[in-house]
Amino acid sequence: MTVMKDISIAKSEFKDGEKAITKIQDFADDPVLFEYCKYPGVVDVVKDLIGNPKSTVMAMHTMLINKPPDNGKLTSRHPMHQDLQYFPFRPADFICCAWTAMEKINRANGCLVVVPGTHKGVLLPHEYPKWEGGVNKAYHGIQDYDPSNPRIHVEMEAGDTVFFHPILIHGSGANRTEGFRKAISCHYANDDICRYVNVEGTTQENLAEEIIEIAKKRLTKYGLDPNTVTLDFADIWRVRAREVNGTRSNL
Repeated sequence: MTVMKDISIAKSEFKDGEKAITKIQDFADDPVLFEYCKYPGVVDVVKDLIGNPKSTVMAMHTMLINKPPDNGKLTSRHPMHQDLQYFPFRPADFICCAWTAMEKINRANGCLVVVPGTHKGVLLPHEYPKWEGGVNKAYHGIQDYDPSNPRIHVEMEAGDTVFFHPILIHGSGANRTEGFRKAISCHYANDDICRYVNVEGTTQENLAEEIIEIAKKRLTKYGLDPNTVTLDFADIWRVRAREVNGTRSNL
């Protein structure tokens, strides 16, 4: 489990409190939080979208998103991106995100923003946006993104869930309220069909190198010498992945 902090709030007087926490990642080993990933009302829809009732489905990426009140630097927003940028497994049509609001979510507290129809496109080059207030770690955005693209703001009530394709262009706005904007999500993949791929030489290579360096730093915290360990991008995802049902065979 990884606690991620907002880059600007982490440098403020709130650095040790909830206001600094932007999300908790990789909660698959928490028995309470992982119940969300196994919830039949979610899994049944996922199987309809990326498989069939007998498909073995894997939880590949889990997040509890906190989105604290923005401190004026707009670092609580998330640039427009495609989730497939982060994933070294394919095919994209057999990957799906379930994203559930834990409270009322609207434009004021930074709801999701999506560009409809973009799930039919391709993975575009990503990079860190050049934002004056800074950008949170690994918050990559689409290069030269055109902000005039037609967008839909996805306002939600607590318990509402959206399911979306990993190529869909989406992001979220800043939280301009005094409260938090909490949501929980899981990216699923069909283990019967999906396979790991090599991202070297692709638009994902820079991000993969960044994630590997982060993983090596964590090894150091546990007293391990990262120079004695060979890591690749797929290895990191193999460690994260958990069966939702069935028997794992490929991911």
